[in-house]
Amino acid sequence: MGGILANETYPYQFLMDNMLIQNNLIDAALKHSVERFIFLGSSCIYPRFAPQPIKEDSLLTDTLEPTNQWYALAKIVGVKACEAVKKQFGYNYISLMPTNLYGINDNFNLKTSHVLPAMIRKFHEAKLNNHATVELWGTGTPKREFLYVDDLADAVKFSLENQLSESLYNVGTGIDLSIKDLAETIQDIVGHNGKITWNTNMPDGTPRKWLDVSKLKSEGWQYTTSLKDGIEKTYHWFLKNQDTFKEVKM
Repeated sequence: MGGILANETYPYQFLMDNMLIQNNLIDAALKHSVERFIFLGSSCIYPRFAPQPIKEDSLLTDTLEPTNQWYALAKIVGVKACEAVKKQFGYNYISLMPTNLYGINDNFNLKTSHVLPAMIRKFHEAKLNNHATVELWGTGTPKREFLYVDDLADAVKFSLENQLSESLYNVGTGIDLSIKDLAETIQDIVGHNGKITWNTNMPDGTPRKWLDVSKLKSEGWQYTTSLKDGIEKTYHWFLKNQDTFKEVKM
């Protein structure tokens, strides 16, 4: 997985590697009569212009966002494979579609990471460089929703321990913000006092990805970590692990 640059640079790997991983796992689970299985996807499975907030039934109703369609297609195959197992064999295979994830042990490689960890690193390095100007992609107007990684882990645990009634659930906070507001929040937490410039020649991606999380909430689960608290935890971890943190390379 990765941001716009990684998706655009490695479409084949994003499509094929994800399908190989998930297809092997789902098929092996079925062959060994595993009765409960949690498949993790992404909110990018939904159409580029899906009605907001995005409900689960928006899946396959329109065209995908071009910059991440390869990853999205792989994940859609996984969702349908789990539905097929449930339909044909009766096993409780559940697909959880998280919104944008972030947190400790994240990928901070500026070429392959997602927007939030990339911003943390950019603002931190700019702060060390006499609060240099930070350039960010796009216009800053697209809106995104972010979920702290521990909250997703809790949602997975909840889904394993409870008999859920449906096959597909969104997982998120139900709260989004603009990329510009995200940048300013991270800038404040990191303590960067320089300027932010927006490279409008670079793509924005999907205009908005705001999940309707009411279905999983009605089953009894909701998030607990605010965005500010989650970013602070992630930045503190980043500071302690700068020499060893993960930098995923394609």
